[in-house]
Formats: sequence, C-alpha cells, structure tokens
Amino acid sequence: MSTLFISDLHLSAERPAIGGLFLKFLAEQATEAEALYILGDLFEAWLGDDLIPPEVTPILDALRSLSEGGTDLYIMHGNRDFLLGETFAERCATTLLADPTVIDLYGTPTLLMHGDLLCTDDLPYQQMRQMLRAPQWISEFLAKPADERIAFARSLRERSKKETGEKLDAIMDVNAATVAEYAEHHHVQRIIHGHTHRPAIHHTNGLERCVLGDWYEQGSLLRCDSSGCRLESI
Repeated sequence: MSTLFISDLHLSAERPAIGGLFLKFLAEQATEAEALYILGDLFEAWLGDDLIPPEVTPILDALRSLSEGGTDLYIMHGNRDFLLGETFAERCATTLLADPTVIDLYGTPTLLMHGDLLCTDDLPYQQMRQMLRAPQWISEFLAKPADERIAFARSLRERSKKETGEKLDAIMDVNAATVAEYAEHHHVQRIIHGHTHRPAIHHTNGLERCVLGDWYEQGSLLRCDSSGCRLESI
C-alpha cells in the first residue's frame, strides 16, 4: 500500500479535460492507496461553500466515494481555494488540514504544506496572503453577494497574472533559509509541498523536500511507501 500526494490541479470549467483526468484518477489509482492528500489549489477558485458551481458536483461526489470506499482523504487549503469550509468537507467526507501539518509517514516525520508560506522573498504576495487569511476579511467577503465575490476573484486573478509576469523566477520560489527554519521548528526530516509548480525531490543537509507538480498539461503525483517517495506522471 502507498500514500499519494497531489496539489495544484486548479480545476475549473475552462479545463474540462483535467477534470476528467482527475475523476479517472479518483476511480482507479486513488482507490488502491491508503490515503490521498491534496495539498492545496484543488480548484482554480473557491468563493464559498454556498457558491458551488454545477460542474463541480461530479468532483465532490467522486471525492466522497473515494473516502467512503476506504481511502483516507485529506485536503489542505491553497492560495486559490482557501475558502473551502466545513460544509465542503462534510460534502466530500474529507478532513481539512491546517497549513502546515506534521504527519508520521511510514516512520518519517513529514511536514505537509501548500508551499506559499515558504516563498518569503515575494513580500507583496505574503502581505496579500496575510490580509486575505484574516478572519474578519473572510467573514466580510463571504457575506457579500455572489456577483461581488465573482468580480473580486476575477480582478484578483488578473492582478496575479500581471504581477507573476513581472517577477523574477527566484522570487516566486521557496527561500532556502525559510525551508530550513520550518524543518527545524517542526523537527522533521521531510517536507512535502506544492504551489511553485516545480516538481522535484531535493536533498539538502539531511532534509528531503518533495515538490509536487501541477496538473496543467498532465497529472502529477508523489507516491510514498515504506521504501521512500517517488514522483510520477498520470
């Protein structure tokens, strides 16, 4: 048996092929795993549990089916879907994980993160993240009408695209010192995260850092068992 980790699917109505690939993955490979961890950005956007698009229903049904079939299911917030709430969790029969979370992965203490907290060189992003995650901001945003939430998400996405195009690649990657600080603080030998869309397994000073790939061109997963962790394409 193995444990699977994925992130950054960015599912949306504009990318139905990836949604179909994910449904196939849930019905086949994921059913053979002990657990599936989705470490953020499952959806391109999530504007509240009360605004579930019709095209998402098959995804929610498949997630619930996987969980009820015996595969433990865990989902972490990403920077695009941090408004996933308890109603969503109950609908999918999943457990929402805090970012970060430490687990015992086949005897190795492992820190799970979405990954954006590690990108501390990107100061404007970190400031925006802090604002958007504030409980008061979230409460006020979820109280707004649907059209206002949709308009805000659209404007934020356009802003993100513009700023991403103007930033150096190094600024949007993880900060090595921050990675080391998180590992030391949580007393772990392994970190698994997504967000940067740069799949690789790095080994530095006794720390293994597994970076999950995105699902833009194909599916990507990390498979871990008692022998270690391996990146795979779907």
